[in-house]
Amino acid sequence: MAVFSLKAPKIAIDLGTANTIVYVEGKGIVVEEPSVIARNIYTGEILAVGNEAFQKIGNAPGSTVASRPLKDGVIADFESTVEMIKYFIKKAVQFSLKKPSILICAPSGITNVEKRAIIDASQQAGASHTFLIDEPYAAALGAGLPVLQPIGTMIIDIGGGTTDVATISLGNLVKSRSQKVGGDKMDEAILTYVKKNYSLLIGERTAEAVKKKLGSASPVLASRYGTFQVQGREEGTGIQRTVTLEATEVAEAIQENIQVIIQLVKEVLEETAPEIASDVITQGVVLTGGGALLRDIAEVFQEALQLPVRVAADPLHSVVLGTGDSLKNIDKWKKNYLQTMR
Repeated sequence: MAVFSLKAPKIAIDLGTANTIVYVEGKGIVVEEPSVIARNIYTGEILAVGNEAFQKIGNAPGSTVASRPLKDGVIADFESTVEMIKYFIKKAVQFSLKKPSILICAPSGITNVEKRAIIDASQQAGASHTFLIDEPYAAALGAGLPVLQPIGTMIIDIGGGTTDVATISLGNLVKSRSQKVGGDKMDEAILTYVKKNYSLLIGERTAEAVKKKLGSASPVLASRYGTFQVQGREEGTGIQRTVTLEATEVAEAIQENIQVIIQLVKEVLEETAPEIASDVITQGVVLTGGGALLRDIAEVFQEALQLPVRVAADPLHSVVLGTGDSLKNIDKWKKNYLQTMR
């Protein structure tokens, strides 16, 4: 028999460009699915959300389109985002009689208009109240950094659509930058490389599979990861063809993205007060997000920055765990939100 809750649930959401992760207070992570929605292009009917919709990318019939309603960390399709959040809320709290309070992480560099869109989408999806938390702060908290202490720390959160870099001290972002580069841009770079060098057209799911199989941040170290066969359509003829990619090629393809992130980190360090920057030099830098799983990335960043660099224990979940931990202080984020949106 279903047990209905009389208490309004508190939910933390990592609303990512690639994946959405939902954390419910008292339960932990309860939903983790791709940020994808599938519709009938003629009727507008929603056919699938999350895992089921993701399977339709590149494989759907002509009447169905599967898309990501968020791009570069912000809402690109408002209506679809509302429906997607509604789906995730319903799946996370099936038996609640009250609307949930929701805390959503947002990239540090987005505008107030973009923040307002996230709030409005969540409210229309069924939230009683919605507040935002800065994504790099949530990532640092979830990674176990001493964010509340009088010591400078640094986080690099590499997500699907954006990379957030921030120095943090005494519970506040000291300096932060957000760049529209992440896992998706790396997938695009691989797709473009294969098209340019092999005249082969592949889809984003194939490009992502190549990245996971062969991806490395270092063209030098990548040689140890071997090769991977990729199938696609030959440009011009449409004939199915298979090519063999080497890991060194994949590393070269995404190298521009890696260098953009490294430059972003250098800029944040340069803009950080010397005392806090000195702490970072001593404490080192922590990597979170899906991009932190890229092979050799810590070594490449350490060499480029001349700082200790390590990957968080659970980089994929650092943001949502930090957001979930912040639910107990949701009034703080309410206050921050009201001050920001004035």
